[in-house]
Amino acid sequence: MKYIIRAVKYFVYTSVIVCLTLAILVVLGFVSSDVNVMFREGWKSVGLIAAMFAFVSAFYPRFGYLTRMVHTAKPVSQLKSEIGGYMEGRGYKLETSEAEVVTYVKRSIFLRILRLGEDRITISSCTGGFEVEGPSREVQPIVSGLDYRLSDPNGDTANY
Repeated sequence: MKYIIRAVKYFVYTSVIVCLTLAILVVLGFVSSDVNVMFREGWKSVGLIAAMFAFVSAFYPRFGYLTRMVHTAKPVSQLKSEIGGYMEGRGYKLETSEAEVVTYVKRSIFLRILRLGEDRITISSCTGGFEVEGPSREVQPIVSGLDYRLSDPNGDTANY
């Protein structure tokens, strides 16, 4: 269900951005307000553009979100303070904290709105470490940073 909601959000988001862009161009007088003049095939083109947005939006959640693992011997419950400090430095705030699952969201309301509320990073314990789940563009740097932060300067992992 979460996948479908994300797809619908991105369809609406891209549609609103295109409509706002076209509205600005019409107000500035760069294009005609008549759809038949604005697009070569008029309303048929609008339907084709909407279908293209729907197609892209249907696949974006599959590639826009991922789960990566950080290898460590300690569970999330023992690393909460270190993880929390790192996430605070990246502009996140603690949303929920349970025994083995911690979630963070962006501190900035503006960034949360721009990301349509899909800024949640979930960190959960698993065998051999913990998993970080969230938007692709955020997860990879977080995993790399946490892996570096939780490792010993000598190259040995401090958590083994």
